[in-house]
Amino acid sequence: MAEVILMPRLSDTMTEGVIAAWHKKVGDPVKKGDLLAEVETDKATMELESYKDGTLLHIGTEKGGKLQVNDLLAIIGTPGEDISSLIKGGAAAPAAEKQAAPQPAAAPAPQAQPQPQQQQAAPAAAAPASGSIDLSTVPEVILMPRLSDTMTEGVIAEWHKKVGDAVKKGDLLADVETDKATMELESYKEGKLLYIGAQKGDKVPVNALLCIIGDESKVDVNAIVAAAKGGPAPAASGDAQPQQAAAAQPAASGSATTTTSAPAATTEDGRVKASPLAKKIASDKGIDLSKVSGSGDNGRIVKKDIDNYVPAAASSSAPAAAASSAPAAPAGQVSFEEVPVSQMRKVIAKRLAESKFSAPHFYVTMNINMDKAVASRAKMNEVSPAKISFNDMVLKACAIALKKHPKVNSSWLGDKIRINHHVNIGVAVAVEEGLLVPVVRFADTKSLSQIAAEVKVAAQKAKDKKLQPADWEGNTFTISNLGMFGVDEFTAIINPPDACILAIGAINQVPVVKDGQIVIGNIMKVTLSCDHRVVDGASGAAFLQTLQGLLEEPLTMLV
Repeated sequence: MAEVILMPRLSDTMTEGVIAAWHKKVGDPVKKGDLLAEVETDKATMELESYKDGTLLHIGTEKGGKLQVNDLLAIIGTPGEDISSLIKGGAAAPAAEKQAAPQPAAAPAPQAQPQPQQQQAAPAAAAPASGSIDLSTVPEVILMPRLSDTMTEGVIAEWHKKVGDAVKKGDLLADVETDKATMELESYKEGKLLYIGAQKGDKVPVNALLCIIGDESKVDVNAIVAAAKGGPAPAASGDAQPQQAAAAQPAASGSATTTTSAPAATTEDGRVKASPLAKKIASDKGIDLSKVSGSGDNGRIVKKDIDNYVPAAASSSAPAAAASSAPAAPAGQVSFEEVPVSQMRKVIAKRLAESKFSAPHFYVTMNINMDKAVASRAKMNEVSPAKISFNDMVLKACAIALKKHPKVNSSWLGDKIRINHHVNIGVAVAVEEGLLVPVVRFADTKSLSQIAAEVKVAAQKAKDKKLQPADWEGNTFTISNLGMFGVDEFTAIINPPDACILAIGAINQVPVVKDGQIVIGNIMKVTLSCDHRVVDGASGAAFLQTLQGLLEEPLTMLV
């Protein structure tokens, strides 16, 4: 039976997507996991994979066309199957932003589990009756949205509303921890919060019931909850009654007043309350949100606060973080601690396992004499507005080398190899929960000081869990540096969709032969991990030769 694929919500602010490219055409066979299309959102161009096998029978728009969230994107089924009714029906359950008439039930969204919807809610529909209910067609229902391209479930970090509270469009409902960041979830409609399907700390699968907002006299909450229990598996506490949800963290009270010098309102865990747009503008301008006064509800920072912000003197000191250590185990007694696997760690495990066991890795290691790089860095930092690190120099050298060796800047797509003409380099950053890879875009066009400043900001955002999808998407090559830990050399697992990753070791002073004499040299070992489906040994070695030449004569990077 043919199934409809709707335009999914691929970012928390996405309302429509533009088809950047189709990778299948009508009549082509499609397998689960095949790349269907590339969709340009408001934040990035993202790949859309098929969740089922069959034949592509219909596409909703050609390359360059725009589709609203939940518009008909494609139909996959059996050749010869009558799909006229599906085409006529169009998008099932269009996005809340579109005030269209109700449509038939939605098919599962690409890359999600086989569940009805990939988006928060659906348009107006008749009040739900008892029995089987398609939650995607119930206007009062908000489902757990997919807030990142790899998200399968979210953890409720905090509720900002409690059952019984009035909710307006744009109000902050909850903070949701995904596999990559903690993101804000805003309401798209007005009403009373009638039910919360998960408590703070609970895990909620994408498309499971998150909450119900509406007019209590017109909504059968019990029927909706019963339907949710029979549909996608809700979080462990999803069977809680509405009144139990009152224990969830309510919105901040009005006890904090806002003045021109008042600090920004913060949540219980110390995060600053600000709208997504305000966060983006502040990030672009390099403004510390904790220094901005909020004029929105309960001191929340909004766009005009960022526009009107005048920097003040920074605080002279900050309290040192308390050191923590594991408790000592009693002598002669087995002792251990088990901690839940975080969303980030789950995705790291899944993606790296897929990379390691699907991409045939091979490794090329080279010694690089960093004598001139050491000397050049000292001179550059005398004039650079941002302190340049050796990692920044390696990144810049990689960007130049990638332009000369495009095979290393490529991706394996199954039936084709994508050779990227742009250079977007991911920088692996260790955080408490695992690893994040913010991306320096168009690195070949940026100066060393620009790269240094950008990497510093991105690394801090990663540690503060403030990275957004636009910060980590689109890498074409990745570097991972353990040199600061004294690691001489190591091999790294390729970061999909890249074909290669460079592992950078420490710079060590060792004896080297120069002009027939044994002298002390600054040697750094680097190891290139390559996907043998894309890159051959000679190509990987040639790339390292170019990289070596650039780092051993740093002035060549500036001309």
